[in-house]
Amino acid sequence: MPILSQKGRRFAALGLMVAGSLSLASCMTATPYQPASVSGSVRNGYSDEQIEQNRFRVSFSGNSLTSRETVERYLLYRSAELTLQNGYDYFVLSNRDTEKKTQTYATPGIGGPAFGPWGGWGPYWRYHNPGWGWRSWDPFWGDPFFDRNVDIRTVDRYEAVAEIVMGKGPKPADNIRAFDAHEVKERLGPKIELPQNR
Repeated sequence: MPILSQKGRRFAALGLMVAGSLSLASCMTATPYQPASVSGSVRNGYSDEQIEQNRFRVSFSGNSLTSRETVERYLLYRSAELTLQNGYDYFVLSNRDTEKKTQTYATPGIGGPAFGPWGGWGPYWRYHNPGWGWRSWDPFWGDPFFDRNVDIRTVDRYEAVAEIVMGKGPKPADNIRAFDAHEVKERLGPKIELPQNR
């Protein structure tokens, strides 16, 4: 069995890290259209609550990969679906709001102790300065002038909430907040991403 040079081992390790990061990235997807599921303190998916016989509070919450547009589309789709399930033909948005939730996380840098004695992945260089000695630098979490041992990232999540009132027959033509549930479901249906079976 041939022995790899130090440069060959580095290329092999880099190849494994790239393959690992690509496989990890493929597991991360936007929240699909599904009933709300709780993961830790975070709720992702749709939920609804009946307030009166024909009035519901509907919400859809997405993860950090779910765009605002998608969250709002899923809210309208769920409103139409719920309207039809309850035997009505149209719904009126009595109020609607989309909330942006921003959280900032600070963790040790990618090559820090959180990843054990092997360090992390990513471009990384070491340099020597006669006044400071050996230092490390990578383009994402450090620079040659300051030690940055902390990775700071901001995560945005969106949640859309609406109160809907359902009705039977044709939608009121003079109300711009009224939606035909059949038409909404038909038009938005092709853009709805359902959970993948694993």
